[in-house]
Amino acid sequence: MTDAIRYIDAISSTLRQELKRDDDVIVLGEDVSYGGPFGATAGLSDMFGPTRIVDTPISEGAVMGLAVGAALAGRRPVVEVMFADFITLAMDQLINHAAKLRYMTDGQLSVPLTIRVQGGVGGGYGAHHSQSLEAWFLHVPGLKVVAPCSVDDASGLLAAAIRDDDPVVYLEHRGLYWSKGSIMSHVDPATIGLAAVVRPGADVTVVAVSRMVQVAMSAAEKLAADGVDVEVVDLRTVSPIDLETITESIRRTGRLVVAHEAVVTGGLGAELVAGVHAAAFNSLTSPAIRVGAPFTPVPASPHLERLYVPTVDDVIAAVLETLPER
Repeated sequence: MTDAIRYIDAISSTLRQELKRDDDVIVLGEDVSYGGPFGATAGLSDMFGPTRIVDTPISEGAVMGLAVGAALAGRRPVVEVMFADFITLAMDQLINHAAKLRYMTDGQLSVPLTIRVQGGVGGGYGAHHSQSLEAWFLHVPGLKVVAPCSVDDASGLLAAAIRDDDPVVYLEHRGLYWSKGSIMSHVDPATIGLAAVVRPGADVTVVAVSRMVQVAMSAAEKLAADGVDVEVVDLRTVSPIDLETITESIRRTGRLVVAHEAVVTGGLGAELVAGVHAAAFNSLTSPAIRVGAPFTPVPASPHLERLYVPTVDDVIAAVLETLPER
């Protein structure tokens, strides 16, 4: 194992590894030769040059179109979108081209494209730089979507995304960038489509995604002091969803809370609850509960931002609501 490194450094080191491993891997994006907005690509241009670390115009649509074309021509582009919100400018290329071409060509073409998108609430970035849009991508056949929480997964899932022959949206939460963990000096690809039980428990299952895994773990520790044994499942992959791991957990606990940072309305939580009801309804002893943000744009005010983002106390309240006997 290496010494503890930051989440963002794990991303950077994995990009270096994959660029060295495969000459077809290229990195595209605005200011990527200078490190991008948070330094994930810093130093790569010095190592691999401007033909593989390519600065682009400030046009997400153009960048995504270029990346799709490069993928069709045999390269493995990794696109950095500065903020997840800006991917709205490239939805035609991503949704109507990258996600559909394998299907529309009967498997004759593939689009090995990785899209790194950074989002999440924190720092007062406001409504145009803070959204969690995973539910949009979940709705699109042909896209794989991953959302690593741990440093280890940040590396393993990025390596898996780059080596995948289909487009993968890789969701980063900037609130995780400076969290620390350990990774192997050489990163092997993780398996896309597998959730992980990161804390075993017997009373309630909390399924969380991205930064909310840390929130759920903190809530579980506090609840343990009151005798409530919470099992925490890190979703890891938004699409395809590992419903089997989730339903196995619910068969043990009988209760479900889903926690994500996106707004509750039309969110990932709704899909998870619907899937659980279809697959394991008889195992539930109380209604499933969703924890998420209110249906409003993300505020820029630090005070309002703290009220907006789901907290440890919100998860605790939801867990206790599934335990009416307490």
